[in-house]
Amino acid sequence: MEYHTFTSPFGTFSIVWKGKEPNFKIQRIFVSDPKQKSEKKLLKSFNSIKEGSSPSIELLGKNIKSFLKGVDIKFDLGILNFHKCSETQKKVLLSENDIPRGWVSTYKRIAYHIDIKNGARVVGNSLARNPFPIVIPCHRAIKSNGELGGYQGGIKMKRKLLELEGVEFSSKGKVITERIYY
Repeated sequence: MEYHTFTSPFGTFSIVWKGKEPNFKIQRIFVSDPKQKSEKKLLKSFNSIKEGSSPSIELLGKNIKSFLKGVDIKFDLGILNFHKCSETQKKVLLSENDIPRGWVSTYKRIAYHIDIKNGARVVGNSLARNPFPIVIPCHRAIKSNGELGGYQGGIKMKRKLLELEGVEFSSKGKVITERIYY
């Protein structure tokens, strides 16, 4: 396995992949948060890993950086390795990915959409462990009361990503929008 770390407006992010072009698969993407850089997270998660690069990884990193600056980027999910995700988590991630840019959904609505009764917590936990943040835009899921909920890169990053997509907030920090998906 190999990794490459990139800088962004939100600190670093690190991409971990396995295989050579054109048959590589992304294993994980780590984003920095206020307490820990992405490199430290990946080195805790993977013992034998080496730094590397390739044209496809460089392009993915460039596209993630553009996304983090507010550019509308659609990522190819075919490069993601979902094998370590449960079937439920994969359903949650794919449903989250379907939420259009500038829209939000709630953990509860996503659960209802994929037929998990009383499953808001299941959705929240699946997104908290999203192995592919940014590529799967899990910042678009919020609480039913308009509060942001959690995010791997921290709440400030989640809010900024939503603002870059045109989502507005009240003075109390709650999402204000009629663009609710599902």
